[in-house]
Amino acid sequence: MIRFHAPDILTSPYLPESDSKHCIKVLRMQAGDEVEVTDGKGHIYRCRIVAESHKRTPLEIVETISLPKVWKPEITVAVAPTKHMDRMEWMVEKLVEIGVDRIVPVLCRRSERREIKIERLEKIAVSAMKQSLKAILPVIDEMTPVLDFIRSQSDSGASRYIGYCDASTPRCLLARDYMPPADATILIGPEGDFAPEEVKAALDAGFVAATFGDNRLRTETAAIVACDTIQIINQRCGDGL
Repeated sequence: MIRFHAPDILTSPYLPESDSKHCIKVLRMQAGDEVEVTDGKGHIYRCRIVAESHKRTPLEIVETISLPKVWKPEITVAVAPTKHMDRMEWMVEKLVEIGVDRIVPVLCRRSERREIKIERLEKIAVSAMKQSLKAILPVIDEMTPVLDFIRSQSDSGASRYIGYCDASTPRCLLARDYMPPADATILIGPEGDFAPEEVKAALDAGFVAATFGDNRLRTETAAIVACDTIQIINQRCGDGL
């Protein structure tokens, strides 16, 4: 069954316009047909279409199902947006498919992209959530100066890692250092890497310099590999392996 998204379904039982158009005009669903809707907050609603409207389809909730996260920790990926926006959009799509709780675009001294449209990324996140049959929509923050983000994490109980390319700095391998089921925060820099003062601020705040393997990775690839590493370790431990 195709899954739709209506974040305020309990107070406003309608499909939003974009989902209404797809439901009525593309799928040609009719009054009386049942649809599956998520609020993006961990719930699935089995609903019946009350009337056909491609602008705002009214729904009747038939059943409510709680669908908790399949991963235990809170996973935050803070990443400097890539120069080419299509790569950033692809990264958000894949992070949502893998499973992430929060995505924070960070502005670094060497960032080539200094502005970003969060609304576009949120639409991509919603689409990825629906297609991967999840019921949790990650939070996507506004662009945040990297030093502000680092300071906000100074008292965090999460395992904090900064992906750093300078081999002269002692670095751990994320796959060996991370111990589940701890919350995890991953900080990824721009194409030109972090400035020295940004790395120092992160290390002083309790971040651990990390590498994600022997391969040199692009910014967006590093974010995906790091998130997936955390997920795989938690799944292995959850299965008792």
